[in-house]
Amino acid sequence: MGSRHTLKSLVLIPLFVLVTCNAFEDFLHCISTRSKENIGEYVHKPNSPEYSSLLKYAQKISRWSNSTSAFPLFIVTPYHEAQMRAIILCSKKLGLQVRVKSGGHDYEGLSYRCRSPFIMIDLCNLKSINIDLVSETAWIQTGVTLGQLYYAIAQKSKTHAFAGGLCPTVGSGGHISGGGVGTLLRKYGLAADNVVDARVMDANGQIFDRRKMGEDLFWAIRGGGGASFGVILAWKLKLSRVPEQVTAFTVRRKLDRGNIKLIQRWQNIAHQFPEDLFVRMILQNPAPVVKGGEKIVQISFQGLYLGTADKLVALSSRYLPEFRIKVRDCFQDPTEIKNCKRKPCIKKECYQVPWIKSALYFASKTPKSSLQYLVSKSSMPAYYKAKSDFVTRLIPDKAWVLIKKMFLEEDSPMMILDPFGGRMSQICKSELPFPHRSGTLYNIQYLVNWKQNNQSESNKHIKWIRRLHKKMEPFVSQSPRTAYINYRDLDLGVNGEGYKYEEAKTWGEMYFKDNFEKLARIKSKVDPSNFFRNEQSIPLLF
Repeated sequence: MGSRHTLKSLVLIPLFVLVTCNAFEDFLHCISTRSKENIGEYVHKPNSPEYSSLLKYAQKISRWSNSTSAFPLFIVTPYHEAQMRAIILCSKKLGLQVRVKSGGHDYEGLSYRCRSPFIMIDLCNLKSINIDLVSETAWIQTGVTLGQLYYAIAQKSKTHAFAGGLCPTVGSGGHISGGGVGTLLRKYGLAADNVVDARVMDANGQIFDRRKMGEDLFWAIRGGGGASFGVILAWKLKLSRVPEQVTAFTVRRKLDRGNIKLIQRWQNIAHQFPEDLFVRMILQNPAPVVKGGEKIVQISFQGLYLGTADKLVALSSRYLPEFRIKVRDCFQDPTEIKNCKRKPCIKKECYQVPWIKSALYFASKTPKSSLQYLVSKSSMPAYYKAKSDFVTRLIPDKAWVLIKKMFLEEDSPMMILDPFGGRMSQICKSELPFPHRSGTLYNIQYLVNWKQNNQSESNKHIKWIRRLHKKMEPFVSQSPRTAYINYRDLDLGVNGEGYKYEEAKTWGEMYFKDNFEKLARIKSKVDPSNFFRNEQSIPLLF
């Protein structure tokens, strides 16, 4: 048996190399016959420097960087929508799967890794932005990142924004098609709630706008994950009105029994605030103030108020007087706050700034930072694992004691809790595929990251976050326990052989609840051959 296994390995290795070479040549020949443009120069094979740099930038999750499944046969970087048709048709003809990368922030790396031979379509060159302030809309191609969109809006207007997420390097293609949670969701809903049109290419290379695709497909791609239905080429977005000055702030506390009362106050009230006020809660382990000092779990209440500091202070005094924010706090030099080493100065910070500066602040920069940061390609590859929950009833004190105990066992854990309510409660659960609306108090994102790239280290931290997630089960949504598709988690299950609907229901209903069956029905209609698929794509209903 051992000798046969060795012989099999010796045969398979050169066959794989041969398949790669043949696929590349066959693909180049195919696209040359289907396109008048020279797309070949945008096709990068593994031995080209462009391939290496594109793959390295794509791999936001470095724990997959040494995995053989992380390497596409080749990477294609189209510059025009018209080039996409030949790419899709030739991939289909040659039996190659495609993975489409917008920003590359998929938590399980499905935009750049696959168990079968595949090509990666990198949309980084599809980055046009056209803003119309008269209609208060913007057409953007899906290679545009959130930071690039926010920067472009700010160049045109001081009183407009978009209700998207916080991380500037996230791609608009995946973020919006999965829903899109951000600081404006209590006022304007999800990013997907603010899409008014789109351009999509199907498996036959045809491009459809909203009128041509029909309302079913337009419904599905706004929260159901666009990669299951086609290639999202562009979005038409409704811009949001914001005041010329907004107020961003953070209040920090130590997680102890006394401050659990403050957490419970936040749980009770955050989803009931006026919709102009968004206050999320973050739990993490900060570095000790002095070397060898006490290890603590820190609670950060980080907020955005769509108005001036004096009005924020009045609201804060009414709803959360424990914050003790004063107007003068909001006009301090951010450099002095960041550099201060005295304990009192890190307990709170507050800035009255234009909205675009608040986008910098929520991207972990100070308001004095250059806006160029929003359009930079810089990213911090990390070894990490994430999970999620939605909360529909108050989490009791004993759960926060449990969380503290587990956080002190781990080096770099984090929980981010985003409050809902406001506009989110006014939108019907079936309005879009994203069903977590009225009755949802907040969502939870669990994160853990580590520095060493080895299997034992990865296993240790992944085991920890799985254990935390399991222990939280009694305190979060039930029947089903729910999760957020944009915080993708393959632990919830993967499509089995044949991508059958019944096999996918477990994780599908966690993400989409009663909307999952409708998504599968639409998938069966618009992509009956299941060409666009991945480990957690929407399956065919029939």
